[in-house]
Amino acid sequence: MSVFDDFVDIEGLALALDEPDAGNRRVAVMALGDSADPDAIPLLVRAAGDADAGVRQQAALALGEFDGPDVAAALADALTDPHPAVAQAAAQSLTELKDPEAAAPLIAHAGHESALVRAAIFRGLRELRHPLALASAAAALDDPHPSVRAEACSVIGWLKDEKALDHLIRAAKDPALEVRLVALGALGFSRSPRAGTALVAALRDPEWRAREIAAETLVRAGAPGAVDALIAALADPAWQVKLKAVRTLGRFAAVEAVPHIGPLFEEPLPNLRKECAAALGEIADPAGMAFLLGAEDDPDPDVRKNVRWALGRMSSGPH
Repeated sequence: MSVFDDFVDIEGLALALDEPDAGNRRVAVMALGDSADPDAIPLLVRAAGDADAGVRQQAALALGEFDGPDVAAALADALTDPHPAVAQAAAQSLTELKDPEAAAPLIAHAGHESALVRAAIFRGLRELRHPLALASAAAALDDPHPSVRAEACSVIGWLKDEKALDHLIRAAKDPALEVRLVALGALGFSRSPRAGTALVAALRDPEWRAREIAAETLVRAGAPGAVDALIAALADPAWQVKLKAVRTLGRFAAVEAVPHIGPLFEEPLPNLRKECAAALGEIADPAGMAFLLGAEDDPDPDVRKNVRWALGRMSSGPH
């Protein structure tokens, strides 16, 4: 017989929260989480203050099955629990929130003295996409901890608000790579040439991962000079950057890139040669035909497949 059998309804589970045995209290909390009954929320909030850390941890996890301001407030409080496992469970459950009304209690904790709490708060705010989170996230771009700045930048990116564009452009120059990566990826929501200009500048970032994301994101946020910058990126020392630059040039149907893409069929990495064939097919300029014909016998079957597709696309006429 399972101990669950003793807790058949919310009232019974409420009584079980007062049992002297912490194990039984944990089981009751688990059952409350599984109940999907909104009446369980205040009981779980109460359990989040239990004397036993295991019960508090289970309550924080169970609260992740629910949503709303009360849940958010309890989880925000649990982030400061002295037991690390409880705080970690609360941080995990915060990412499950989807109700925009849950944002207000989180924003109230955005200036908490603990960097771990601040980072978890912004992580929870991200998918809520609440416009009121913008001010706190923008202010946090000056936070001394890179992890907090990165999470705050992610909040700004998820808002997809042109009014926040200046914040992302600024974050794209942050001294911490993790912040720059978030900002560069987020810039793709905007069609503003300013976003594209920031991405073009990032193609000269000292870290290849930033250059890679910039090359990839430019396909959604073009800018004057983007094609020339991407062509220059075909000589990047990192193959990951070259691959994304080739892919984006193909999406741009950049005819002027053909003579620069063709020689990359000599690269040793099959994935890069495969992207070259796909890009030449997307560009569909006759100047690419000679490069494709020279790659028909490529040793990699995926490259040969893309070459056949590209040649077929060219032979079918204008696109």
